[in-house]
Amino acid sequence: MDVRILGGLSVRENGASITPTAAAPRQLLALLTASADQVVPVTVLTEELWPSGAPRGARAELQSHITELRRLIASALTRDDGPAETRPGWSDRRTADAVLVSQPGGYRLDTGGGVHDVWQFERAAGAGYRAMDAGDLPRAALRLGEALALWRGDPYAGVAAGPRLRREIERLEASRLSVLDQWIEAQLGLGHHAELVSELSGLVARYRTNEALHAHYLVALLRCGHHDEALTAYERLKAALAGESGREPSARLRRLHRSVLTLRNTAARSVFDTHAHAWTPTRTAVHAPAHIPAQYTPVRPRPVPVGSLV
Repeated sequence: MDVRILGGLSVRENGASITPTAAAPRQLLALLTASADQVVPVTVLTEELWPSGAPRGARAELQSHITELRRLIASALTRDDGPAETRPGWSDRRTADAVLVSQPGGYRLDTGGGVHDVWQFERAAGAGYRAMDAGDLPRAALRLGEALALWRGDPYAGVAAGPRLRREIERLEASRLSVLDQWIEAQLGLGHHAELVSELSGLVARYRTNEALHAHYLVALLRCGHHDEALTAYERLKAALAGESGREPSARLRRLHRSVLTLRNTAARSVFDTHAHAWTPTRTAVHAPAHIPAQYTPVRPRPVPVGSLV
């Protein structure tokens, strides 16, 4: 089974789609993929489909959605043009009831050891975090980048989400932001600040109160000498935080803000001194714009383990 949820729900068995077009069975399949290879209790399924309370006949309706999913699975298993790697007779041994398994109190979607993009994301992210801890920035950037590349869009896009799926979507989005934060930090550590400015500009516009992304943005702008842009970005963040929760930027952001002001003023004085004394014949050098001290490189927070963000 091939399960893709990081950018829309796509579930394929024996090379054929088993993703329903109808909203309710599609939502049911989505919740089963969120706990693939694990039993999902009937109470959880009914809460997802009917968050305001299950109506009379809910069990019969749930069973009808299960029947529809099994019909799609059975149709996929009987295809003659399945994947080349499928073993002869494999689809004969794997039945619809063995893929969507009835167990006491619930149902389990058996992936048969197939591909699940969330599992791939978590493995790559975990390898990236371990590389960051070991100080191997090139490997960290590579593996974290591989994790991010699995995202095609918003998780479960196009699925009507109830309370359970909304929590899973929030968890996945938080995990992605954590990986993104670490990937950017690795890239900054490798000196790729100039290449990151444009991407970070879009990210801080989307995540207007995300302080980690803003801190990375300020560092990239500082290293590029774009002091005025950094000050503008800080003021936008400060206004957004005040408007959303009435709080001030973190101590880290305030320190970065002071660094921007200091470096901008130093650069301005250097330019002034250069012009003021340019006529002096004995002058052998001019002041150069200040470089960003090493202490203003970002301090990496402890990485948040993928899958623990609920």
